[in-house]
Amino acid sequence: QVPLAGSRLCLYEDGTELTESYFRALPPQTELVLLGPGQSWRGCASDIERLLAALCSHRDALVEAARKLLTDERAPRRQKLLADLIHNLSENILAEDKEDDKKWFEGLEPRFKNKSSYMRHSCESRMRGYMREVSGFISNVHPAARDAYRGVIDLMADKLRSVKYNGCYFDRREEEEAARLCTVEGWFSCQGPFDRDDCPCKHSINPYSNRESRILFSTWNLDHIIEKKRAVVPELAEAVKTRDGREVNWEYFYQLLFTLENLKLVHIACHKKTTHNLSCDKTKIYRKRKQNHEIS
Repeated sequence: QVPLAGSRLCLYEDGTELTESYFRALPPQTELVLLGPGQSWRGCASDIERLLAALCSHRDALVEAARKLLTDERAPRRQKLLADLIHNLSENILAEDKEDDKKWFEGLEPRFKNKSSYMRHSCESRMRGYMREVSGFISNVHPAARDAYRGVIDLMADKLRSVKYNGCYFDRREEEEAARLCTVEGWFSCQGPFDRDDCPCKHSINPYSNRESRILFSTWNLDHIIEKKRAVVPELAEAVKTRDGREVNWEYFYQLLFTLENLKLVHIACHKKTTHNLSCDKTKIYRKRKQNHEIS
């Protein structure tokens, strides 16, 4: 019943079309796909696409079927696969308000009415913690420079308050800012260790999806590429001490401490605690003096 004209044989694995000589050279039990006129096959990726389509269109039925299989399954790896499938398909990513996903809010204070408000609060807490570390370093600053150091701290604190402690980075409703770290839907990707441009394990998470993911996301770190404690804060203290009439470029230090210019979101396994051996840019520590030109 297969029309001869236009029919082709392909490898199931990758869709490679077979010639007669290639067919004869194949090992036994090679899986093949017979294509009629106008049909195409791109390898087993096509099966994955159909699986993904089924996951999207028949989610509830798949969850129910997986649960039934899990009750009788004894093989540990298959149990893990089924449990992960159920967990991922049971996500409620698009829900934002507490009334639409009450499980997500279990264990949180009643004042949080939507997911973004809690995520903003979490980010603000991290930024406030960084600010406390900068303020607490004042005991290490030379006594003669402490007033100037306090002045820098006050400027940074005012800047942080004006941008609501950068909470918009973790608010999926603030699309323009949030898109720098994640998609509007709330997916976050590990940006890799400080000495790499990417994450070798391709870690990703959506803390908006379910309670477990929210809790796991709290273990992810915002890693200072130029280290906060070892490099940035000591350099700031030294700059204030040796300014010699120059104006400290506090906005440069602010960027290093509190913004994505020097912060990478990383999975806890990718957060290297070893010394980064990176230092501040000496050309940016002080503001350039404005030159006055006489007009003849």
